[in-house]
Order: sequence, then structure tokens, then C-alpha cells
Amino acid sequence: MRNYEEAGILPAADRSEHGYRSYTPLHAAALHAFLALLPGHGHRTATAVMRAVNAGEDAEAFRLIDESHAQLLGDRRTLRAVEDALRDLAPAAADVPGGAGGTGGAGGTGGRRGGTFVGPLAEELGLRPATLRAWERAGLVRPRRDPLTGYRVYDEADVRDVRLVHQLRRGGHLLEQIAPLIAQVRAAGGLEPLEATLEGWHGRLTSRGRAMLTGAAALEAYLRARG
Repeated sequence: MRNYEEAGILPAADRSEHGYRSYTPLHAAALHAFLALLPGHGHRTATAVMRAVNAGEDAEAFRLIDESHAQLLGDRRTLRAVEDALRDLAPAAADVPGGAGGTGGAGGTGGRRGGTFVGPLAEELGLRPATLRAWERAGLVRPRRDPLTGYRVYDEADVRDVRLVHQLRRGGHLLEQIAPLIAQVRAAGGLEPLEATLEGWHGRLTSRGRAMLTGAAALEAYLRARG
């Protein structure tokens, strides 16, 4: 309790003539509000909200809460973009070099040893080779280099990443917004395992949204108690 008071999470407590702190139901309401805000907003934002409220800066507290809600909305839009991209990629899966029904080798795709070169891949997707090279500089795709020619060679995972970046760019996402999504695809080991995690992603966002509602109710109760 003393640590919370010193951090500004609780309002300052009155002191007895011997210096003992006197906590009241108002402090209990503040503690309840803080603990209720934590799951939805995180420690930093929950602390900042309580500090603002206890300093009489309610507008700042509401701004912080609004920012958390905006972030949650952004996370939902990101999830929707990933789901849309995965749906768009599904019909093309059979065309990935080395995949089911793919051409592989040095045939149709212009690559060798199960890969494809930058020119044929760019042409297939209606892109410029310079665009693929820009995505590589941004870390979104990581083609290997042919040891004999030095040309970029895109294997199955690289083509998957290129297709996903392409879909997200068409959806208006910036490269810096796409980078963490590509990282998730790589960490999951491909599209199919990532698709299996989307349900859990939905669940976490839903839980966070409900936690925000619980936190808002507890904060409102504290504001009423504070008067």
C-alpha cells in the first residue's frame, strides 16, 4: 500500500499524530480500480491513469484510456488484415515453387534447385523487381544468393512471405506495420501453423476488451467515491 501511495496510484493517506497512515474506503476503491485496469491496459498505463486521476487531471486519464482503446482497435484491424491475406493466399498455395502442385526446379518459374529468381517472381505478381529488392532491404523477405551467379533465389518460404507482403501492401499497410506480421509467420513456421493461432489471437483481444470494460467500471466507481 505504501508503495502504491508513493507511486501516486493511491491518494495520499492522512497521518495520525504518531505518523501512522490512515487508509479509508476511498483508498480501497482506488486500489480496486488500479487492479481492475491492469489486465486491459497494462501496468504503465494503469499507473499513469491513476496518477492523473489522483492529481485531479481527469482529462489526461481519459486520454490515456482512449489511447489503449485505439491500440486495441488497431490490433483488431491487424488481425483482420492477416486473416484476409491468408484467405487470399490460399488459392495460390498450389503455385508456390516446391509446394503441392508447384513447378519447382528451373522450370516454369525461372529458378533452380526449387527456387525462383527475382524477375520471374516480380512478373508473376505484377511487381517491379526493384519493389522486391526494397522489401528485402526492409527485412520483409530474405532470399538466398545463388553461389554461382550471385542472383537472388526465392524458395518456398520466401515466395510465401512475398505474397503475404504483397497482399498487406495492397490493403494499405506500411512496411513497418507488415514487418512484425512477417516475423509471426516465420516464428509459426508458415501460414498453416499461423492460421491455427488466429483463434487464440481473437481470444486474447476479446479478453482484453472485456478487461477494459471491467476496468472502466471500477474507475468510474472510484471517481464517484472521490466526488
